[in-house]
Amino acid sequence: MKFAALIATTALTASSAYAAAHEDRTGWPESFTVGTASQGGTYFAYGSGWGNLVAEELGLTGGGEVTGGPMQNMALVHTGDAQFGMTTMGPAAESIAGTNPIAPGLEMTGACAMFPMYQTPFSVTTLASSGITSVSEIPAGARIGFGPAGSTSDTYFPRMMETLGVEFERRNGAWADLGGQLQDGLLDVIAFAAGVPVPAVSQLEVQTDVNIIEFTEEEQAQLMEAFPVANFEIAAETYSTLEAPARSVSMWNFAIANCDLPASFVKAAVDVVMSDNERMVNIHRAARSTLPENWDKNAGVMKWHPGAAEWFIENAGADIPADQIYGN
Repeated sequence: MKFAALIATTALTASSAYAAAHEDRTGWPESFTVGTASQGGTYFAYGSGWGNLVAEELGLTGGGEVTGGPMQNMALVHTGDAQFGMTTMGPAAESIAGTNPIAPGLEMTGACAMFPMYQTPFSVTTLASSGITSVSEIPAGARIGFGPAGSTSDTYFPRMMETLGVEFERRNGAWADLGGQLQDGLLDVIAFAAGVPVPAVSQLEVQTDVNIIEFTEEEQAQLMEAFPVANFEIAAETYSTLEAPARSVSMWNFAIANCDLPASFVKAAVDVVMSDNERMVNIHRAARSTLPENWDKNAGVMKWHPGAAEWFIENAGADIPADQIYGN
């Protein structure tokens, strides 16, 4: 849905310190939507939460909208059909390059970085009885479950395995189903891209002995070179199987804004989200990583919205190059 109604200059009362001090609302929309994903997932809960918070603080109508997830959100925000959205860095990079399957060839440069959200780590699990204790020990032709078709895991983990020299048979399915197939000997490996602890792995630990495989430093470096991922450690307390932190990589999730939205509007919205992390964590525990210092996790994938860039430069000491800010 497109919101064409714009307001010129309004002095609405808002409880956000920034919004209260900033009365010039030239060009602000009366309403907004945040593109999230399917109900029941982290994206929907997190996105609806911060959308409602921004609406309440800025005295506007707005909130989350069910979508197909990161790829569709890039398309919706690029076209302006959604003012805000959320994406992982991989889909963002592909969309900007014109390889988003929703609109092949369309370079979605109208979606700008808004603020860092949280990380989605990539992790590998096998049965202890398999004897597989490292990625290099995965045998050629291994049956690997990569999660639901079209998911972030299914989109990137097969490419990662190929980059690391693994030959495999690709399998898809719901995570719980793949965990059962691993236990029944129908799969050799499951490769997850999901928030940890992954319930399917926790359930497997209760029922059998598993190996949670970490990447070597060299493998981690290879993946960071080839994909829009960052280094990550799965904390030892995440799973009973782990005796020490496990080296991994993660793909950051970012909130995005239509690049043509007024800078003052986006800056005010960023201020609401980033100024009180406790409120965000109350919305969803993943927001523990929604911190100003994580501005650098964009790593040049998307241009910054001018209003967001201004907030992070002023409040987080962000060193954002001028050529990474939309419109410069």
